[in-house]
Amino acid sequence: MSKQGTETRGFQSEVKQILHLMIHSLYSNKEIFLRELISNASDAADKLRFKALENANLYAGDAELGVRISTNKEAGTLTIADNGIGMTRDEVIENLGTIAKSGTKAFLESIGSDQAKDSQLIGQFGVGFYSAFIVADKVTVKTRAATANADQAVMWESAGEGEYTISDAEKETRGTEITLHLKEDEKEFLDDWRLRSIISKYSDHISLPVEVQTTDEESKEVKWEKVNKAQALWTRSKSEVSDDEYKEFYKHISHDFADPLSWSHNRVEGKQEYTSLLYIPSKAPWDMWNRDNKHGLKLYVQRVFIMDDAEQFMPNYLRFVKGLIDSNDLPLNVSREILQDNKVTQNLRNACTKRVLQMLDKLAKDDKEQYQQFWSEFGLVLKEGTGEDYANREAIMKLLRFTTTQSDSDAQTVSLEDYLSRMQESQEKIYYITADSYGAAKNSPHLELFRKKGIEVLLLSDRIDEWMMSNLTEFDGKQFQSISKSDESIEKLADQNSDEQKQVEKELEPFIERVKKVLGDKVKEVKLTHRLTDTPAIVTTAADEMSTQMAKLFAAAGQKAPEIKYTFEINPDHQLVKRVADTQDDVAFGDWVELLLDQALLAEKGSLSDPSKFIQTMNKLLAQ
Repeated sequence: MSKQGTETRGFQSEVKQILHLMIHSLYSNKEIFLRELISNASDAADKLRFKALENANLYAGDAELGVRISTNKEAGTLTIADNGIGMTRDEVIENLGTIAKSGTKAFLESIGSDQAKDSQLIGQFGVGFYSAFIVADKVTVKTRAATANADQAVMWESAGEGEYTISDAEKETRGTEITLHLKEDEKEFLDDWRLRSIISKYSDHISLPVEVQTTDEESKEVKWEKVNKAQALWTRSKSEVSDDEYKEFYKHISHDFADPLSWSHNRVEGKQEYTSLLYIPSKAPWDMWNRDNKHGLKLYVQRVFIMDDAEQFMPNYLRFVKGLIDSNDLPLNVSREILQDNKVTQNLRNACTKRVLQMLDKLAKDDKEQYQQFWSEFGLVLKEGTGEDYANREAIMKLLRFTTTQSDSDAQTVSLEDYLSRMQESQEKIYYITADSYGAAKNSPHLELFRKKGIEVLLLSDRIDEWMMSNLTEFDGKQFQSISKSDESIEKLADQNSDEQKQVEKELEPFIERVKKVLGDKVKEVKLTHRLTDTPAIVTTAADEMSTQMAKLFAAAGQKAPEIKYTFEINPDHQLVKRVADTQDDVAFGDWVELLLDQALLAEKGSLSDPSKFIQTMNKLLAQ
């Protein structure tokens, strides 16, 4: 490694924004900075242990891995030192000068100066190091990579104001030493008792010993005293671990600042031996929809850290789950490629998936309010599971929540079990409608018959809903039925075959023939319907045809969808239809029929292929 001298570099603009957010009182409790720096030190030790599996020399000349915290009251400095993996010059620039996450810039711009949002964000960037600037007006980092010599260390220094200097340095041992030059009004963090209480509160669960420097008053001898338990939390018995410890451990592994909604800690022995500790967060990460969103569990093998974000243990639709898995059955030299096709992996994935679905089911039964919080944050992602995870589809369906015609709000609070419990005796199916928005679904003319009969309908307006429903056929023996498709059960509800209706239909046969002649092949079929009350006409699709919403999904994805041929259904009891049926002038009749069809298409699709023609026809008829 050649010497590169001293250089001053500017922070990436996103880092400047993060620093600005933090230095201007982002955290309500400043002491979190110590948790973040100890957490980073713990990660550095984990990485060293893993690398040392292949190269034992990395441990050279060292005792136990640990974190040491010391103060210098005269200089006003606090130092956090570890003997972990350390960093090279390039790694220092990458880790301390940039935030390597796509979409960060746009996201930071979108939050503006919303303080409530700000306070939840920093951990989600994995940039806990910068929290040092809340209490320090200058931070000095001296680091030596485990693979480097004593004279190949690196010094990094910044006042957190837009730039930093980086220079060559010497360091006798590997690892990283962070010195905080505390602000005048933050000198409380030089107090020995204050430091110990923070370490006990936030870092008790870390498997690395965290030691504080003490000086014997008589002999002036410097000693190091361990403050935390230093036993990996997941290896302890559940009965020994308090709720607060579980919460702090979640914050340590997730870099989140909010408490988790719930967690599950399990030790399994038998055919396979493993421990899992799984958490449901209370807030969705800002980049959950990014394609490169890192997700998955931390993987340990026999207590040795192997990798972060091992996505092989959690299906994509549960990508919000945080936690770890510690297996006794995987080899220590396991790689992502080996995990992909490993039978042990598959069994662990199945077990973890079931465990999470059970946690959610329990949450839904025990605490409806908390489950609603979960649903509002992660419901859209969970819906993906209906198509991705056939084996657990029934369990996922029980967790789905909907808004329906029974409520006056777009809040999704109704479960399928709730819906079934309210079904009418004669009702054969679970009815639903998909639309672009809650308003469009709620006001759809397709609902008129169901309102008249007092039958509840699920109102679906999330973009994923049409795709989700294409994967669902039935729940608890009851089939799902879109009310915008032709179906025998709907015709039954409309009493479509009564004698009176048959008489009306016979009388209007010439009218229907005349409409067919005007529309030609624009529609698949023209018929009378008795399912409408206030609307003159609607369009429906056949049971085996693509729905309007699915065609829109295809178009949004840039794919060509097959052209939909609609059935044009006309309400014979509507005043406008009666007037059109009496119109003798063929041109006027044609205009009215075109207008009725366009109205029905507009209600169904939300748009028309030729809106100006529709407006011209309407104006022409209004003028008459």
